[in-house]
Amino acid sequence: MDRRAFVNATVGGLLGASCLARAQRPSMRVIGFLGTESFEGFRYLVTAFRQGLKEMGYVDGENVAIEYRWAEGNYARIPALAGSLIQRPVAVIAVSGGPEPARAAAAATATIPIVFVTGGDPVKQGIVDSLSRPGRNVTGVSLLTTALDPKRLGLLHEAVPAAVRIAVLVNPAALSAEAGLIDVQAAARTMDLQIHVLSASSEREIDAAFATLARLRVGALLVSTDRFFNSRREHLVALAARNSIAAMFDNRECAAAGGLMSYGSSIADGYRQMGVYVGRVLDGAKPADLPVLQPTKFELVINLTTAKALGIKIPQALLLRADEVIQ
Repeated sequence: MDRRAFVNATVGGLLGASCLARAQRPSMRVIGFLGTESFEGFRYLVTAFRQGLKEMGYVDGENVAIEYRWAEGNYARIPALAGSLIQRPVAVIAVSGGPEPARAAAAATATIPIVFVTGGDPVKQGIVDSLSRPGRNVTGVSLLTTALDPKRLGLLHEAVPAAVRIAVLVNPAALSAEAGLIDVQAAARTMDLQIHVLSASSEREIDAAFATLARLRVGALLVSTDRFFNSRREHLVALAARNSIAAMFDNRECAAAGGLMSYGSSIADGYRQMGVYVGRVLDGAKPADLPVLQPTKFELVINLTTAKALGIKIPQALLLRADEVIQ
């Protein structure tokens, strides 16, 4: 065989082997990710989700692909977005932002596994049959954030005892808003506090709510648990600072950004756990056999720099109970 024939045969053999390898390589599995808000608002939570996947050996773009669908705050779009993921098709769907996307995904498919993160009780929300045995094709993580709003009100009152008139910012579009508000109002009565409810489900309505808050001359603000508010935390913190209002939030990120206080579980860790569960499902686990995960630790974070800027002296007893004091 002459040199040219040898080279051609060798190259041809290599190309043939390469094509055969590609043909034998299994297609990359696709993970659907359905969120109520936008990628920008949830960027750090998506990072946490990917970290959980990585812990299970899955990396986006290497051995799995993630298809995102964002409702941009328009809940009416969620069912159609869920349907588009199922038509894709996907191996598993991760749903973010409360009960709406989980319900929409469950209504659209009874076979594709679904892993959720929600702030409320997924049993009461009708997402799973029970926490220990979710049943069907759905499981996930419950952060229990909604149930903690009365506790946050008490901590806020303890930090600013002179504030007997407190505003509560709620998102009326949220399914859990009404039930959560009832609990907060009941807690307020036991503490002899006056509650002023402000509603917002868009940035323009947030601005309007703060304008109303300024006229009410309330002593403090409780921002109720809501994924929309979480995605607008920088805007909320900036408005609280501009209006010199002591604000309590449900996650550390808000306190770190300049809010006065936060109390709750780690939202980022909840999304990491969702990533781990998605990885387990990809490994063959059935959602019905994976109990809904719940936080075991809740953190109180106080921003002392913000307190000083507001002229608030946080009681020493409360500072000693804080898990983190930002100075």
